Amino acid sequence: MNTSDLHLFIRIVETGSITEAAKQLGITPPAVSSALRRLEKQLDVQLFIRTTRQLRITSQGEQFLFHCRQALESLEQGRMAAHHMQGRISGKLRLSVASDLGRNIVLPWLDEFADLHPSVSIDLIVGDSLSDFFLDQIDVALRYGKPEDSTMVSFHIATMDRVTCASPAYIAKFGEPSCPQDLSEHNCLLHRRDGRLFNNWEYQDKSRSYKIKVSSNKVSNDTDIVRRWAISGKGIAYRAKIDILSDLRSEKLVQLLPDYKSPPVELHLICPSRKQVSPAVIAFRELLRDKSTQMLVI
Repeated sequence: MNTSDLHLFIRIVETGSITEAAKQLGITPPAVSSALRRLEKQLDVQLFIRTTRQLRITSQGEQFLFHCRQALESLEQGRMAAHHMQGRISGKLRLSVASDLGRNIVLPWLDEFADLHPSVSIDLIVGDSLSDFFLDQIDVALRYGKPEDSTMVSFHIATMDRVTCASPAYIAKFGEPSCPQDLSEHNCLLHRRDGRLFNNWEYQDKSRSYKIKVSSNKVSNDTDIVRRWAISGKGIAYRAKIDILSDLRSEKLVQLLPDYKSPPVELHLICPSRKQVSPAVIAFRELLRDKSTQMLVI
């Protein structure tokens, strides 16, 4: 049984369309249909019920889907184990990283990764939107938060505090908020991603929780720009601790509202499917975990 046919079958299930599966994989719909017929003939079962308007998986197809995914995952694990036994990690790693992480933190880690694994070539895309994995041919993305799409593979890298901060110059000019409600009197630098404005900041003390809707005269879709605005005294920022840790230590930024806790943020390494979980991705995941732990505990 051809593993390419198995991957095609899973993609058809995920997209619900032979045409869309063909588009994402860069092949023709007739080629996908031919692979599906070949698979059904080998299994001697009907995997989908086809009508002019709908493609619906059969109960036999659902049973096969479960075992198909398990089998492909087992084969991938075996392939990775074989590569590790050889002590060889090679190939291309096409990586998408959020702007602040990519420019200020992950870039030197990638240099170290490249030194450790010289047979791996790196293609880096920096930006805050979760790239279209299929259109942009992304292998893996480093992002805050677990993806909502359950078909994606997500590896937890680190959990960290969220920090409210401003520059000494801003504090000297405008003062420092003593409680979350005081943020309404300040310029709070905001981030927008995929049309969503992140202007609700959350806090908690011993007695209650606070959800503060803040306002700003500066909004950017690039979180590194938000960080730079904060350093230059343009307002107050609300950032994951790892993004501004070096700025806090150098006193370019000062933590505000230290008696109030904000919900922690999780950093995840995300792959569109098990197919992209290569030995290079696994090695990069372990380096990210080690580096994040070292950075946050020092």
